[in-house]
Parts: sequence; C-alpha cells; structure tokens
Amino acid sequence: MPLRGLPARDTKYFQEVKVNREQKAQEVKFLADRVSKAKALVFAGYRGLKVSEMTDLRSKLRKGQSTIKVVKNRLMKRVFKEQGLENLDEYFSEPTALAASEADPVSPVKVLVDFAKANNRLQIKGGFMDGKVLSIKELDRLAQLPSREVLLAKALGSMQAPASNIVGVLAAVPRKLLYALNAIKDTKQ
Repeated sequence: MPLRGLPARDTKYFQEVKVNREQKAQEVKFLADRVSKAKALVFAGYRGLKVSEMTDLRSKLRKGQSTIKVVKNRLMKRVFKEQGLENLDEYFSEPTALAASEADPVSPVKVLVDFAKANNRLQIKGGFMDGKVLSIKELDRLAQLPSREVLLAKALGSMQAPASNIVGVLAAVPRKLLYALNAIKDTKQ
C-alpha cells in the first residue's frame, strides 16, 4: 500500500540515511562541547512520545534556559569515553534524549520530572552534575527544591536579619534613655 503522495515503487524515500565519518566527528565534537559546558545533564527515555509532546517539552525546557537533544548512543558513548565518564554508558542502551543546561543546573531536572509525572511515556533514567552520577531519587529531590529566585530571597533575608536586629537594639538604647528621662521628669513635677 503506497503512502500518501509517494508512488508505490519509489523506495529511495525509505532508505536509511547514512552519516559519514566527518558528520559523526562533528556531532561528537558538538556533544563533547555540550557535555563539558553543562552544569547538569539529565538522561531520559522518550520512546512513545508524540511529536507535539516533544515540542511542548522542548519549549518548557527553553523557558528555563535548557535544551534537549535526541542523541545516538554510540556517539554519546564515544564522548563519555573521551571525557573519562565511562560510568554513564549504562544510560545509553535504549533510545535516549539528553537534557542539558549551562545556566541553572536544577531547571532541566524540574521540567523533566514535572513532565514525566504528567506523561508516563517519558522515562527519566538518571543524571550527572558536578562530577557525580545522580539517581532517579536524587533527581526527584532536586526537583523539589525551591526555585533559584526563592533561594536567593531566603539567603538575602537571612543575611539582612542580623543587621536589622542590630539596628533595633541600637535604636532601643536612646529610646529607653528617653523613657527614663521622661519618667524622672514626671516624678519631679
């Protein structure tokens, strides 16, 4: 049965696309650059996701300054071997997508975990951050952290609290002296 718009005998459209060595070398270089610059990497199985769901996931990741790329397992294993990260090869036995962020390390984790909860076809396999392999449980804990802005606000509030307390104490000394002088004045009158 011919596909829409294609003649029944035209098989050139169905032949496998061959990638030459130069293209593979460029892809390995690109992936190695991406892995070395990334603050966090998350590995996820995407089998069964519709194109629209993958597009939605990409747009959500883009908002958090993260990206996702479907990668060839052999090329990723080559990249990991070059960078001395052979322990990450285990995540690349089935079709795998690589999510990375150069800005906020928690952003891709949060987006992927939230997306995986809403869509069970996305299977998070693991991650890598600060030279450490992250399990699924560790990724879940990272996803539960407050956003960067909230953490910065809490840190700033904690740093401001001692200064505010000192100002309050220093302001209380003249105030108490004034109360004492007013009390003496009232008793003399």
